[in-house]
Amino acid sequence: MLVVVVIGGAFICAGLLWRGRIRQPFAPGRAWSHEIRLRQRRLRQAADLAISRARRAAGPGEPAVVRVEEVRRVLAEHFGLPDVPRQVAAEALRRRYEAGGCHADCVTDAFD
Repeated sequence: MLVVVVIGGAFICAGLLWRGRIRQPFAPGRAWSHEIRLRQRRLRQAADLAISRARRAAGPGEPAVVRVEEVRRVLAEHFGLPDVPRQVAAEALRRRYEAGGCHADCVTDAFD
């Protein structure tokens, strides 16, 4: 009985290794593209957070002022990305500004 269990376990381990579920070869291209997608997602989230914070901070009837430096601060505090260039943060803020329909109630320095 013990021999059957050991042989069965060996077949299961061999099958998992053969299928590649236990050990997958490192693919630098896949890892790099994942990093790019993750960074873009974090940029979008930081811009959305900065816009929502500015909207909450604005008084009634006042436009929300969203600054690129606020996006960079959110990136550094929440996502641990302190070295994002200003141009990259401004581009992310411009895209989220336009996608979110912020022209009606927000003002930004991302277009400077």
